[in-house]
Amino acid sequence: MICHLGVAATGLFLLTIQIAAPAAVRENLGLTADNINPRVVAAEYAVRGRLLDRAVELEALGRTVVRCNIGNPQALGQTPLTWVRQVLSLCVNPELLEAAEAAHADHVEGTEKTGLAALFAEDAVTRARKYMHAVRSVGAYSDSQGVLVVREEVADFLRERDGCEIDSGDIFLVDGASAGVRTLMQCLIGEPGVDAILAPSPVYPLYSALTTLLDGATALYPLAESYETGVWTVRLTDLERSLDEARSKGVNVRAVVVINPGNPTGQCMSNSEVRAVLEFAAREGLVVLADEVYQENVYNAPGTSRLAHSSNQFISFRRVLVQMRVDDPVLAARVQLVSMHSTSKGYVGECGLRGGFFALNGNWDAAVKAQLVKLASVCLCSNLVGQLAMGLIVRPPRAGEPSHALFSTQRSTILESLRKRADKLAVALDSLEGVTCAPAEGALYLFPRIELPIKAIAKAREVGLPPDEFYALKLLDATGLVVVPGSGFGQPDPYAFHVRTTFLPPISQLDGVVDDITRFHNSFMDEYSMMRPERM
Repeated sequence: MICHLGVAATGLFLLTIQIAAPAAVRENLGLTADNINPRVVAAEYAVRGRLLDRAVELEALGRTVVRCNIGNPQALGQTPLTWVRQVLSLCVNPELLEAAEAAHADHVEGTEKTGLAALFAEDAVTRARKYMHAVRSVGAYSDSQGVLVVREEVADFLRERDGCEIDSGDIFLVDGASAGVRTLMQCLIGEPGVDAILAPSPVYPLYSALTTLLDGATALYPLAESYETGVWTVRLTDLERSLDEARSKGVNVRAVVVINPGNPTGQCMSNSEVRAVLEFAAREGLVVLADEVYQENVYNAPGTSRLAHSSNQFISFRRVLVQMRVDDPVLAARVQLVSMHSTSKGYVGECGLRGGFFALNGNWDAAVKAQLVKLASVCLCSNLVGQLAMGLIVRPPRAGEPSHALFSTQRSTILESLRKRADKLAVALDSLEGVTCAPAEGALYLFPRIELPIKAIAKAREVGLPPDEFYALKLLDATGLVVVPGSGFGQPDPYAFHVRTTFLPPISQLDGVVDDITRFHNSFMDEYSMMRPERM
């Protein structure tokens, strides 16, 4: 047995107990730390990285930890939607579905509903039966692309949202949008060290981690941050320059990634930004991977932040492509667009159900679709409960249906609460010394820029940590609050330091979170004199 105590390369204080096998035994093991795929070792996923490891250690010591590192609403107290859980309960329990159907059949019109007829709304029972006719059991495999009736519901949702046709055969139900990204990147990255996707910087680390795992080359385009407001934008000149630089190094860029609303940056792209990306991709022969999982998280009330405004809206890439087909049909015909959505975000927050879809739009070869179906077939199908949850989200109760009033109330209550929490936290962060925090236009995150003192930067480098990770680790140790350092997403400006935090703690806890952050930050700034390094 070998014990290690000290500061790891990650900067965390760790106690590691390693039971070492005899050397002769280790030589005959099929998988060891010495022979594991080096790309697995090299892959980093900052959202669940070193700070979370430290948080687990603190919890083991009895400390209270608030996990603002990941968009996981229900883990922080968000209530599941009654509509989703009612239908899924009936699908998972066939006898319960039969009993609920019998209860509604026995109900005498004009009398008050009781028992199961009162507990399960009639439209929830009807939807559950529709799904069970299609799949027989949630314990069965579905078609590899997903349950047809759910894909048809997704197709209807996209037609209504974007004003253009789509066939259910162009829709793939997946285990969360992340699984769809992996499938697509497996198709795009073929030649090791050469093929790449052009991803934003800061980038959600799923894309960088998969690039490493698939042995792809790195290609990033910088998002532009306003120094005055902290708002991020996509600029065509940055896309063009980044593509040229990648190609000059022999990198074969196959696709461009856009996250709208942004993660970690929280911005909503304008119509002109979306159009510029589509035209750029069409000219350059790039697939557009439109990560739109936060499309329901858009905040339009002005709020109280000094930087707040009320002009935010979600503009889908498919809808802009419709207009592009009218304005420039020749260029539009070259577009290959993939649109992604998920059960995990929005007002739903069903992260653990792992439901999602990606939809193909534009000029796609039938042979490519066949290969995507083959990849889906390798894993047989995505989980069935997640598939059904996706259907329930894209086809919720409509006006006049029994579940509509409660669904509408729950939806608006959740979104308004998120807006208020985002505003409250943004105001508090923006008021801190050396901090600029734009209000959330969309998504579930704030990404404040922090002017770290030069002594803090020097100390971080002394202990081998990125300065923002040093700050985040100190914050965790002092308050129990888990955030993600901006360096985990990559930062275009090496002198601009950020952290990403969710605004998901309940409003009843948020005052305490704000107080803890304020006390820590003031203490941190007192400890390290406020000086900025000159740019070199």
